[in-house]
Amino acid sequence: MTTFAPVRSAYAPPIPQNFEQLGIPQGLVLDIVLRRMLLEGNSSLHGLGHSLRMSVAIVEQVFTHMRKQQLVEVKGMIGNDYNFSLSAAGKQLASERFQISQYAGAAPVSLNDYHAATKVQAARVRVDRNTLRQAFSDLVISDRLLDQMGPAIISQSSIFVYGPTGNGKTSLAERMLRVYDDAVLIPYAVEVDNQIVSLYDPVVHHPISNEDPDVDPRWVLCRRPCIVVGGELIPSMLELRLDESSGIYAAPLQMKANNGILLIDDFGRQLMSPRDLLNRWIVPLDRRVDYLTLRYGVKFQIPFELMVVFSTNLEPSDLADEAFLRRIHNKIYVEAVDARSFDIIFQRVLAARNMQSEPDTAEHLRKLCLREGRTELRACYPNDICNILAAIGRYEGRPPQVTKSELERATALYFAKG
Repeated sequence: MTTFAPVRSAYAPPIPQNFEQLGIPQGLVLDIVLRRMLLEGNSSLHGLGHSLRMSVAIVEQVFTHMRKQQLVEVKGMIGNDYNFSLSAAGKQLASERFQISQYAGAAPVSLNDYHAATKVQAARVRVDRNTLRQAFSDLVISDRLLDQMGPAIISQSSIFVYGPTGNGKTSLAERMLRVYDDAVLIPYAVEVDNQIVSLYDPVVHHPISNEDPDVDPRWVLCRRPCIVVGGELIPSMLELRLDESSGIYAAPLQMKANNGILLIDDFGRQLMSPRDLLNRWIVPLDRRVDYLTLRYGVKFQIPFELMVVFSTNLEPSDLADEAFLRRIHNKIYVEAVDARSFDIIFQRVLAARNMQSEPDTAEHLRKLCLREGRTELRACYPNDICNILAAIGRYEGRPPQVTKSELERATALYFAKG
């Protein structure tokens, strides 16, 4: 399939050279430098600048202040750079600051800068049927479904994908990310009321290794995020979470998914009730802003600039009332596959696994799948059945066989008796 080469982000903040440009409190910067020096032992201006993602000019200003306050001891020179460590007074102050927060990583960006960056980097997608067919080329999709998905993706609004289980709803949602041909800058952390909210998460954010030496290094260039959450979703995952031991807040899922996609898979089967989730998100979906609260009660606004995709095999009317469904402008029904699509999927699975088959096995598999009162073919059947054939082959110490008798054996294992 066609792969998209990410380009530079639409947002390109210059490297701050003073505290005004840095945009966060000087006291917070001093605390972070103190903690970093306590961890490192011996430090240098360039070393601290690299560790804390700040310019040497700002680090030197902090160093000069600390030197006047007798918080550092200069050990010597490394070329044109100082080699220094904390003094006894510096270690005591750093230990005190360490009790409040253990954050000693990249300097955070301001909440205002985060708002501006997220707004500038809002996805603007141009797709047509051919573009989508390339993006979803590893799936078997009808033109009718593509023509439903196109306008929904262009709108960058929320999407409700529903229909019988096993027909590729999750696969469709996950591949929507392929329509983006750009990259976004994501901050390591955001400062709110002198608190640190850790945002960059290497588990869900995938960096692109082409650092621009002229861009503020507190931001990481990444592919647009796609976060998938299923039955494990609970209310606390949508709120700030304070790590008591470190004093650092972790950003909620929707904040990590900003400028990308958040997929709520198997919607309606979460520990969190659909009503609670929908009530929590009525305002964000409508106004594209969300509100979070620090532990001591300070509430602040964050952008809600993401495409939320709800995927479910339950009836929409059973999950949400009309008021909420109205806020989800795009509702896409993914129906069961027809015989032709089923056969194509089966042949693709066989080709991908390099499995040889007897003639007419696709037709025979269809008949087996429609026995005992089953009325629909599902896109998942070919791959699931081939998994069983492969397991049977390993059990018997031979290559898998795709014969009519083996298919009957595999489907007998796969389908529960009605």
